[in-house]
Amino acid sequence: MREILKTNNPVELNFAQAVLKDAGIETVVFDTNMSVLDGSMVILPQRLMVANEDEAEALAILKDAFAAPSPLA
Repeated sequence: MREILKTNNPVELNFAQAVLKDAGIETVVFDTNMSVLDGSMVILPQRLMVANEDEAEALAILKDAFAAPSPLA
């Protein structure tokens, strides 16, 4: 497993998961329970993980997804 995103932002994490799911890439979130234990103070980030062989494609997809301008802007 490879870490492709580390964030305290639940919206960003859910967006990344949805984008990768649409591309057919399975993800796993690490440190969810540790993040809850910090009292929702967002001190401990969660990590989005993918299989080793999906790392390059996942990073490219997220780079494009996060760089895209908002349709609401």
